Formats: sequence, C-alpha cells, structure tokens
Amino acid sequence: MNLARNHTATHLLQAALRKVLGNHVNQAGSLVTPDHLRFDFTHFSPVTQDELDKIEALVNEEILKAVPVTIEEMALDAAKEKGAMALFGEKYGDIVRVVSVDDFSCELCGGSHVANTSVIGTFRITSETGTGSGVRRIEAVTGTKALEVVQKVDADIVHINDLLKAQKDQTVEKVEATVETAHQLQKQIEQLNQ
Repeated sequence: MNLARNHTATHLLQAALRKVLGNHVNQAGSLVTPDHLRFDFTHFSPVTQDELDKIEALVNEEILKAVPVTIEEMALDAAKEKGAMALFGEKYGDIVRVVSVDDFSCELCGGSHVANTSVIGTFRITSETGTGSGVRRIEAVTGTKALEVVQKVDADIVHINDLLKAQKDQTVEKVEATVETAHQLQKQIEQLNQ
C-alpha cells in the first residue's frame, strides 16, 4: 500500500510542479519505494521555499479532496488526445494504461496506484536539490512517514524552545536575537584579537 501511495503522489507532484513552475517541467527520472519517493525534473533554477510550499499545498489539496484515481486502457492516440503525459523517448504499444486524478493529473503508467487520493494521507517534501545542468530533484514522503517528519520537526522546535527558554510563539524572534548576539560577540572577539 505504501508503494501505491508514493506512486500516486509522484503523479500529483508532477502535476503540481507544472502548475507552479510551468509547462516546461518534464520528468527526468523517478524512484518510488515504500518509504519515500524521488522525482527528477527539468527546471532551470533551484525551486524556492515559497514555490515548494505551493507545490506541497497543491498535492495535499488533491489528497484532501478524496478524488477517485481512474485507470483506463485505451489506444495511444486516444490517450494523447485526452492529454496524458508520457515519458519522452519511451516506446509504447498500441494500447496504453492511463492513470488520471480528476482533471489534475493524467499520465501513461503501468504501476500500482491507490483507488482514491485520500488513501495517501498526507504529503511532505523533504528535500529539493540539483542533480545536473537543468535537472532538479524533489524527495518526499507520504502517509505515516510524512507524519513522522512533522512530529520530528515539532520535537525539534520544542527542544529549541527549551534551550532558548522561549514560548512556542517566540521561537523565531528568540533565534534571531541569539544569532544577532552571536554576530556582535564575534565582531568584538575580532576587534580584541587585533
């Protein structure tokens, strides 16, 4: 089931990437395991945090809509007419398998998928990096693995607040103040060393 969650989430991710970054985005490779997913795609620059937040939100919106995932077999020409995304350079037979999530995502695919987006649970991007010229990589998790990531972030924030003696709503300002103090102390040390 986790493999199917991550595979369907990969399709949602590609659609969200195209909506946020543009139609120049194409798959350049992927890896789907029960623990995580990795998606390589064409793009000319690093994806900003704001863009990543929008992409993650779009995927989670489709998950929360509880949309049925439709799998159909049809002629390749009919699939192209339907707008199904295909991997560049791949050879396809006369009859292909089309996986659709409402009007959000439509791709040629032979892998396993969930029957409804709600089964994915939740989606969380864990990293975005470059792999080469014009190719970016996003790694992400779904379901219980995504919840584990959120729980780890929450635990880290609690630990940081304990170290800074800060309330939950003061984390950012306390960190900023601590960093500013460290910069001032570093300047003083440099002046004293001169």
